[in-house]
This record gives sequence, C-alpha cells and structure tokens, in this order.
Amino acid sequence: MSGEGPRVARGEAGYQQVARNIRNQIAAGGLRDGQALPSTRDLANEWGVSVFTINQAMGLLIDEGLVISKARAGRVVNAPDQLYRTEMRTAAPHVLLIGGYAGSGKTELGRILARATGWPMLDKDTLTRPVVEAALEILGLSPNDRESESYLSKVRPREYEALINSMTENVQCGSSAIVTAPFIREFKDTAWLSRIAASCADMSATLTVVWVYCDPATMHTYIRHRGAARDASKVENWGDYLGAIDIDFRPPVAHEVIDNSASGVPLQAQARELIARVTDQG
Repeated sequence: MSGEGPRVARGEAGYQQVARNIRNQIAAGGLRDGQALPSTRDLANEWGVSVFTINQAMGLLIDEGLVISKARAGRVVNAPDQLYRTEMRTAAPHVLLIGGYAGSGKTELGRILARATGWPMLDKDTLTRPVVEAALEILGLSPNDRESESYLSKVRPREYEALINSMTENVQCGSSAIVTAPFIREFKDTAWLSRIAASCADMSATLTVVWVYCDPATMHTYIRHRGAARDASKVENWGDYLGAIDIDFRPPVAHEVIDNSASGVPLQAQARELIARVTDQG
C-alpha cells in the first residue's frame, strides 16, 4: 500500500466511519454542544465521500441523539452533558500513560478520559510543539521534521523530559494525570518504564500503561483527516511508514489495550471500562 490511499477505510461502511469520528470528537469535547456542523457538501469534501454517505452518517448520529436538525441552523451537536463538570477523587493519584502510533486516537481517548474524571490531561504536542518547532528552525530544520537524527537525538528527549516533569509536578500536588504521547521508544524500554513506575510508587501514585491500537486503514483515515503538517511524510509514503512500524506492538509490561479500529467497540464505552478498571486497582 503506498501513495495517498483511501480517505475512508474500506473495512467498514464509509458512513459508519464518518459517524464514528464525529462521535469521538463530541465525546472528546472537540465538537461542542450547540455547535453547528459544516454543510453536507462541505463534510463530503472534507471526508472525500459522497453527499449520500454524509447523510447516512448524520442519520445515524441523529438516531443516537448526538446531532439534531434546527431551522436555519442546519445540523447541530446535541451534547448537553458537556456542560456538567465531573471530578473523580481517589485515595491516591493515578497516572495513565497513553501511547500509540500516529492517528491511533490516543489524544481523543485522553480527552474523553479527562472529561469523565476531571483529571488533568497532559498532551506532548500541546505542551511542547511551539518550543519544538522553534528549536528545529534554530537547528536549520523544518519545524515539521520528526524523522531527522538531529530531532531524534537533540529535541525529542527534551520533549519527553518536559512531559514527564509536568506529570510529576501534578502528582506531587496530589492530582492524577492523563499523559498522551506516542511513547514508541519509551514503551519498548523496560528500564524507562521501570523508572517511571518507581517514581510513581515513590509518590504513592498508581501507574497504568495504556496502548491504543488502530488498524492501518482506520489509522490512515485519521491521519489524512487531521491534516497535520508533521504527518505529511507519513501520508505521502504510507507503505514505507507501515513497513517501518510494528502494528502489532504491545508494551512489554502489564498494560491496557484500547482498540480504536473502525470495527472496535465505541471509544467512549472503552474509556468508561478503563476508568472502572483503573480506579478498582486503588
């Protein structure tokens, strides 16, 4: 598989995948209650599908009560529960390290968990991207570079250092933390994982390692849809990218797996079950 590939994965009906993505965005707070959705034609162009497919997806979301039609406003997000703040207090802090390949949906999962628990969400890109891009430009590299040796050896380690320091500060204050990043190298490194586990134990915090799995077709659709410049090389050389990663990778320590494939259980349901398992550990 190479080149651009399909914009919507072929393993699932197009309308189901569009609906799944919008459902996840609503659950993660990316689409807000009362927000008007783009027109049918704009959504069709955005997803590279037919108007008929978008209408099918909207019909599914309307049946679920997540979208309603309003006169002169078109289709509008219906998620009144977003207005209610949830805060889950536990006897000791919990740390969720959530990793996965690009486009796997780890950030959406983190946002859904944060909305359900009230725990701080610490996302690597959100915390470090502006500084990383500036550093890459100072080094004479593209701000979107994520493959060069200079990035991997000089910049990337500092990204993760900043991320873990932010997590540590939250836990020291008695707060739980949801930490999202690829963690590709880190989750392969048992010594690194042991150090994080020991650090959490020293702070009387419970550590849970979470790996978000996503099948290649669905992952490709997510990457294409978000259109991030840092993903351009992956999209343009998709076959090469897939050949360079182990899609069946799992962390070599006790961990939770979330399946965000098109055929998987809805992400919201998996998030609820994960919270129940994690808090039961305490």
